[in-house]
Amino acid sequence: MDSHGPSELPIFELPVVLLPGELMPLHIFEERYKRMIGHCVEAEEPFGVVFRDDDGSARRIGCKARVTEVLEQFDDGRMDIVVTGEEPFKVLERFDGTEYPAGEVESIDAPDDGADDTLAESAREAFADLVRRVSGSEPEDEVLAESDAYAIAARVELPVDTKQELLELRSEDQRMRILADALNDLIGVLKRSRKIAERARMNGKVVFGELGPQ
Repeated sequence: MDSHGPSELPIFELPVVLLPGELMPLHIFEERYKRMIGHCVEAEEPFGVVFRDDDGSARRIGCKARVTEVLEQFDDGRMDIVVTGEEPFKVLERFDGTEYPAGEVESIDAPDDGADDTLAESAREAFADLVRRVSGSEPEDEVLAESDAYAIAARVELPVDTKQELLELRSEDQRMRILADALNDLIGVLKRSRKIAERARMNGKVVFGELGPQ
């Protein structure tokens, strides 16, 4: 994609949000998307992933994706693939090409001086806490210290609305702030779930009121 001006890009609308650096498996089965991905694999070119909500509305901010692995290709053209998120973009105009949907897009990520140390540390500490609670292991300090908001978010199953917000924000400070809040929310849910599970083991009952905010 030409970072200095608009360019044409195949557009794949999905009910998911892809972030830069994130690995995502996809099953390709619609004819138009089989043609799209077949072209992108053969030409080694990217395509765009844009979030489409339950109402069928598509966002204008998406993420460029590149096929990094074809897991399986079926006789009827269906494919199981893995894609990697690259850079965010803004859709300027949408149109249906002769073979598959496409759009005129422009790159929107400007150079960023990085996040405020306090905000970044808060997000990284929350991520490390979540990893310890879920896996019982410690994240690699050196890798975590060099991870930006996108890299951390790509390693967690976050709500699509949160991921879309991260994708649309142009400030790393704001991304780190939103990410820290989202990770701490997950930790809170995990704490409540384990508390409820312990209560259930003790008396066979779950108090549904405990599922709410504490």
